[in-house]
Amino acid sequence: MAKILTLTMNPALDLTVQLGPLQVGQVNRSECMLTHAAGKGINVAQVLADLGHEVTVAGFLGVDNQLPFESLFAKRGFVDEFVRVPGETRSNIKLAESSGRITDLNGPGPEVSVAAQQALAARVEQIAGGFDAVVVAGSLPRGVDAQWLKTLLLRLNAMGLKVALDTSGEALRAGLEASPWMIKPNTEELADALDAPIISIAAQAQAAAALHQCGIEHVVISQGAEGVHWFSSTVALQALPPTVTVASTVGAGDSLLAGMVHGVLSGHSPEETLRTATAIAAMAVTQIGFGINDTAQLKRLASGVSVRALTA
Repeated sequence: MAKILTLTMNPALDLTVQLGPLQVGQVNRSECMLTHAAGKGINVAQVLADLGHEVTVAGFLGVDNQLPFESLFAKRGFVDEFVRVPGETRSNIKLAESSGRITDLNGPGPEVSVAAQQALAARVEQIAGGFDAVVVAGSLPRGVDAQWLKTLLLRLNAMGLKVALDTSGEALRAGLEASPWMIKPNTEELADALDAPIISIAAQAQAAAALHQCGIEHVVISQGAEGVHWFSSTVALQALPPTVTVASTVGAGDSLLAGMVHGVLSGHSPEETLRTATAIAAMAVTQIGFGINDTAQLKRLASGVSVRALTA
């Protein structure tokens, strides 16, 4: 299996509150509350570990509440290369209604100094040569701008590394300029980054072709319950997920990205890669938390995924 580095610039302690229909402005009683050390790159790392890969995690981590993250890293066997910064890692509140609707209340994250940014860049450059791929996922914390991210991605590219990017807004706009190996935006995120509507398959194919010309090999567009579109230089495929009971959509996109990286690095066929990745994402929405905890269920879900060639 592969050695993979995941970078999470703005991790979070996720507090997921399970409840019935949310009554805005009223007293609501929760059915259950769960806390997870999370963040998109950390979520990806957990799925990759369950798929058998050797994972190192890095990014920025607040010193005041680092224990839950360190406990997770130790439990999962991750190599911890996070740069510690003053203050607390942000907290995110996820209101998970019984209908499957999720309301997010995301914190801003700590202020990250220029010195800490330089320290992380130096650490990544020092260790990155030993990896088969680097996954850069999530938002940027305060103090870190999109151009810093672009510079980091360019350094990784110059080292010959396969970089998978999953972010949004200005970070995605700048990241696209660094020509990562793989991107996994949703439809709205990619439309915003390209400043163009990409609702139709033809528009998505046209956008993907332009991104391929810029050096981006894999364009994976997630569309929630409507499935996944994958455009590479050799394939254009759609996957439709099976119908499942939704507990939480948190982490579904991260699980999809992990599955895509796993399949491509493992040399699986395009159809198998997309089918398995879509099944992993479908499993993610049935649970609170991250990872593959039932391989038999994953196999059943994969058998219910429909994969077909995309035609405009």
